[in-house]
Amino acid sequence: MSFVVTQTVRFAHVDAAGIVFYPRYFELLNATVEEYFAREIGVGFAQMHLERKLGVPTVDLAAKFSAPSRLGDNLDFELTVERVGRSSMDMTVVAMCADSKRMEAKATLVCMDLTSGKSAPWPDDMRPRIHCSELVEGAA
Repeated sequence: MSFVVTQTVRFAHVDAAGIVFYPRYFELLNATVEEYFAREIGVGFAQMHLERKLGVPTVDLAAKFSAPSRLGDNLDFELTVERVGRSSMDMTVVAMCADSKRMEAKATLVCMDLTSGKSAPWPDDMRPRIHCSELVEGAA
């Protein structure tokens, strides 16, 4: 099961060549993750961070850039959770513009207690809402 959000390439995303400057893809990727948690998991980042004192830092990230994106392009970011463990989640995010793949990223997020700075198990109300292809009981 995948989650898709459409984002428009804005002026702030492009460089002097008129294409998305690659670090901006990571900002767009993070916005996709935020939307995923708010819409699919039901816990937005404000509630997670400020009230629950939980974070989901990215601990591993690899990206491939296939074609340039330009100002005004509408990019569909498709997030697929590949694996969820006790406190981690592996995901793939593909950015498409119509039929053109622009970027693909593989990332690992870890549920972290912001007070202790250590990993924490996914909360009981969040874990069942993380739909993935592989559920690993007891794994990190």
